[in-house]
Amino acid sequence: MDGQDDVLDSSTGWVATHVRRYLASDGASGHIWYGKPTLVLTTRGRTSGALRRTGLIYGEDGADFVVVGSNGGADHHPQWYLNLLAEPRARIQVTADVYEVVAREAEGEERGRLWDAMAEIFPQYKSYRKKTERRIPVMVLEPRES
Repeated sequence: MDGQDDVLDSSTGWVATHVRRYLASDGASGHIWYGKPTLVLTTRGRTSGALRRTGLIYGEDGADFVVVGSNGGADHHPQWYLNLLAEPRARIQVTADVYEVVAREAEGEERGRLWDAMAEIFPQYKSYRKKTERRIPVMVLEPRES
């Protein structure tokens, strides 16, 4: 990801506000959101090519970070997930730490284990799963070596 590109924040107002506050404070304001850990994910838009940022609740699995594409239980996937399918290289910020990552979708036993771990962090995921017939993706963000 080229640091020279302009970055667009989420079109959801409160998410954009959260992301800007998070980045301005290196996560001191925003890393913990209503008791849940959050990170800032920057993806490349699959059609626009623009860099796009959003804030997400995350978990950890060893050195990897885990996020869930719940989209509040909506019947369509979040844009960030679709962007990661098209271009799995992304950037995350966790507090003041910035990582280049490669995303992959968890499958099989790993998916089940990570889903359960994420539902412990954010129990609303269970109710979101009941609101939609789509399979809610669990994404693993693997930090790349510099």
